Amino acid sequence: MALINSLISFNNVNLNFGGVNALTEVSFDIKEKSLFAIIGPNGAGKTSIFNCISGIYRPTSGIVKIFDQDIKTMRPDAIANLGVSRTFQNIELFENMTTLDNILIGAHRHIDYGSIAGLLFSKKARKEEEKARKIAEDIIDFLEIEEYRYSYILSLPYGIQKRIELARALAMKPKVLLLDEPAAGMNNEETEDIARFILDIHEELGVTVVLIDHDMNMVMDIATEVIVMDFGKKLFEGKPKEASKDKNVIEAYLGVSE
Repeated sequence: MALINSLISFNNVNLNFGGVNALTEVSFDIKEKSLFAIIGPNGAGKTSIFNCISGIYRPTSGIVKIFDQDIKTMRPDAIANLGVSRTFQNIELFENMTTLDNILIGAHRHIDYGSIAGLLFSKKARKEEEKARKIAEDIIDFLEIEEYRYSYILSLPYGIQKRIELARALAMKPKVLLLDEPAAGMNNEETEDIARFILDIHEELGVTVVLIDHDMNMVMDIATEVIVMDFGKKLFEGKPKEASKDKNVIEAYLGVSE
């Protein structure tokens, strides 16, 4: 199947809240099979971009397309059905459920046994349930969280909870995976682990990954393309190594110019 040149595209997108410009004339393209990073200081507009992609926000003006479809009138669930899955900066797991049960919530998105068959738990329903269980178990193995399979979320370390949230998003079998601050609050070892798993998802599973972060170090190590945001405007678009040397990027991060 031929690759779509631009899987996600922003064309002169503006987003205003009561006179405050969250995004100003933002344009960029994310190619299929890329590992694309959106970085910038806190309040730069990174999460606003994600919210426009996932349908939580609708741009004041401009066009956002996914798989060449204008998503202006699409609801978040319809956008998810296109193959877009997302994690959030704050963990959104069900604390009183096990790791497996949380991941099954994502896998159940692909179950189709009908309401009556589901109530009766027919042969078809059992097969669909087995399929969801297989998806969940494969992801548990892939992300190396086997020992936490039956553990309740509330009892688990923060870094493992972040990995389980990634697992649940992956269980939706996305074509595009949006990761909002995947390493936020993690120590160095946990950050290295999550970076390795993000690379594996991209390289081994062939998923297009879009991540946002304010920490440039991890991004520079794993991203193939990057845009840098500051005060709702795009400062830079290109390769990570080029971004680290760009005068405007350095000034945005350090507050000083060279």
